[in-house]
Amino acid sequence: MIYQGNAISVARDDEGIATLTFDLKDESVNKLSSAVVQELEQALEALRGESDIAGLVLASAKDAFIVGADITEFHGLFAKGEGEIQSMLEQVHGIFNGLEDLPFPTVSAINGLALGGGCEVTLATDFRVMSETAKIGLPETKLGILPGWGGCVRLPRLIGADNAIEWIAGGTENRADACLSVGAVDAVVPPEFLEAAARDILNRARSGELDYQARRTEKCSPLGLDAIEQMMAFETAKGYVAGKAGPHYPAPIEAIKVIQKGAGEERARAQAIEAKAFGKLALTDVCYNLVGLFLNDQVVKKKGGQYAKQSAPVERAGVLGAGIMGGGIAYQSASKGTPILMKDIKDEAIELGLKEARKLFAKQVERGKLSNEQMAEQLSNIRPTLSYGDFAHIDLVVEAVVENPKVKGAVLAEVEENVGEDTILTSNTSTISITRLAENLKRPENFCGMHFFNPVHRMPLVEVIRGEKTGDGAVAATVAYARKMGKTPIVVNDCPGFLVNRVLFPYFGGFSQLMAAGADFQRVDKVMEKFGWPMGPAYLLDVVGMDTAVHAGEVMAEGFPERMGSLGGAGNEGKSAIQVMFDNERLGQKNAKGFYAYEEDKKGKPRKVRDEAAIELVKGIAESGREFSDEDIIAWMMTPLCLETVRCLEDGIVGTPAEADMALIYGIGFPPFRGGALRYIDAMGLEAFVAQADELAAELGALYAPTDRLREMARNGERFYQDAAEA
Repeated sequence: MIYQGNAISVARDDEGIATLTFDLKDESVNKLSSAVVQELEQALEALRGESDIAGLVLASAKDAFIVGADITEFHGLFAKGEGEIQSMLEQVHGIFNGLEDLPFPTVSAINGLALGGGCEVTLATDFRVMSETAKIGLPETKLGILPGWGGCVRLPRLIGADNAIEWIAGGTENRADACLSVGAVDAVVPPEFLEAAARDILNRARSGELDYQARRTEKCSPLGLDAIEQMMAFETAKGYVAGKAGPHYPAPIEAIKVIQKGAGEERARAQAIEAKAFGKLALTDVCYNLVGLFLNDQVVKKKGGQYAKQSAPVERAGVLGAGIMGGGIAYQSASKGTPILMKDIKDEAIELGLKEARKLFAKQVERGKLSNEQMAEQLSNIRPTLSYGDFAHIDLVVEAVVENPKVKGAVLAEVEENVGEDTILTSNTSTISITRLAENLKRPENFCGMHFFNPVHRMPLVEVIRGEKTGDGAVAATVAYARKMGKTPIVVNDCPGFLVNRVLFPYFGGFSQLMAAGADFQRVDKVMEKFGWPMGPAYLLDVVGMDTAVHAGEVMAEGFPERMGSLGGAGNEGKSAIQVMFDNERLGQKNAKGFYAYEEDKKGKPRKVRDEAAIELVKGIAESGREFSDEDIIAWMMTPLCLETVRCLEDGIVGTPAEADMALIYGIGFPPFRGGALRYIDAMGLEAFVAQADELAAELGALYAPTDRLREMARNGERFYQDAAEA
């Protein structure tokens, strides 16, 4: 044994081939923490002290090669400032350059995921062989930074500037065949042949058949592009990537600039350019929030995993109600391998549900994600039925009928009579109390909420709602099923609107207040979209549907009369803008007219256009023609949403700040680069936020009033995320 550490060991065989193996103790995956990076330096130093090494294989003893740097260290490191960041980068560059400069050929045997720093360490070796099942990539731009351990320097020199820009700016995970086609790896083999293939490459390098020194020269030299080629490669890419990334995500464009600036430089200078840009991005609010988002996501996944471990697997499912929502749920279940019965009382509803599922499968075929044979096989996992005949063998049922408590209650009581005693019943309700729906059930402990968001196949969140009598087993099974469907479940307690809709409707209340005060809804939409929302509130209401919004608003008003008695903002007709739209049968996209009118685009999708009739209707309820700044609009819209998130945390509806913020990002598209409602308050400062809320509450009422606990936190200088790495 040449070296033995906590995460790395180095051994040499009789032929002089050394193998450096990553195997981080007490962890399921390998990560390049600061401690592991120090071990790598020590291991390479030990290798340099040996006189008879003929070659080196980098390998992993875990299913993944290396999943990247240890992101839990980022907030702490970045908080130390640019000097510390530069020092860290220089240290790692020195270690990776030392690997690249070893006096014998080197090869990485990539057996699984090699991401971020895990990918960058493989780029420092002369050759790479890859398992057919592995993936490699540089996802750093998704964290608001760029590859800082040589990725922006080595990858373009290996696969060309165009391909490197696509990989780095997109943050993609790349399959083995794609890696081979662009030259990122030298061979792709079945997993069982990986070690032999790595040794074969080293033997060919030792014999002179493969020139490993030429590989090094290429990676350490300037990119071979003339001025015209550089302009074509970089300027075109900047325009395209800027359009895709948008103005709030600077890292993809900065990565292209780094590659461009370093294109004419040798290794040391190009790495210095990379390090400087990394340090600049690491200190941005966007990076802080996106790293926080990753850490929050880990908290949510860990909690979901803990629930799922307590449950028997859901092998067979059922869905009641076969409309668009039921068809979407059936598709999601079937596509992830869980057979599902889809029941309705009408043939035409069954056909509608099947049509929705077929459409979604067909899109997968169009995109090359599925073959026709795979589509047919997965579609066969959906069994339509008009009866309860086979429901006795179902593990879990999702009720997805009309949003009416009497109808849902009757359907749930009926299905309970037709399933086994251990079958879990769930309701895909968006507003109705789970405790109330459980009143007519004989086994309420086996019942909980399972709230999907529309469209089911796109929206990652599922709220799992615990009623007063819901048992742990029901929650665990529902979480396990949601995870099996590829969703992110977050467990919340029962209340009107649960978590996401309870928080969303004060946001709509803020919108109604603005309309009553004379704001232009088109301008409000533009301001909130510029703020980072995928669509403004008027457009979102059109998508949700005015009838749905009015119904949900009534539920909120009943549950929280002091704050949400009229969703805020009743104008001079005594009605909110939402109610006026509903009364004038302007339901939104579902009947092609709401705050906007809707026309079909070339793809048959609704496209919003200005509608003078809607503008006049809203003007008719305005109490004044008040002028608002962009900052005013943001404050009126965001303050009630953030305050309701605080209340949900204080009321125990949601367990942690991490879960609250992730639910808003995954459920309603809260701008990810802002980190969530509670991180948004932290960024403003609790004292400043409370002062702003108090000022608005004096004019606009209880919807804007801070809680006593929030005031106390502000006085004490507290934050929702007390420590940089805490969620």
